[in-house]
Amino acid sequence: QVQLVESGGGLVQPGGSLRLSCAVSGLTVSSYAVTWHRQAPGKEREWVATGYGSTTDYADSVKGRFTISRDNAKNTVYLQMNNLKPEDTAVYYCRSLMYWGQGTQVTVSS
Repeated sequence: QVQLVESGGGLVQPGGSLRLSCAVSGLTVSSYAVTWHRQAPGKEREWVATGYGSTTDYADSVKGRFTISRDNAKNTVYLQMNNLKPEDTAVYYCRSLMYWGQGTQVTVSS
């Protein structure tokens, strides 16, 4: 059974940083693409970043501020978020194949 569990969300001031984790069981993160998505209140869920092998890709809104990476030994994918803005406030989800995590709340506010 495949499970993805996000953690690391919280409240941070504008300009601050957070690192989200996506702990995966039931599939090997080094073999499959893992994506991060987010959903702000009243908005549709949107794609944020993809990591697959040595390839990464980012939405324009986060390019240069967010970095996706993975630790194969821990079978975990990370999303390092720097220079956070209020518009980054959302529930963040990780996904691989058709499996989604439960999400972690990120709130950027002074």
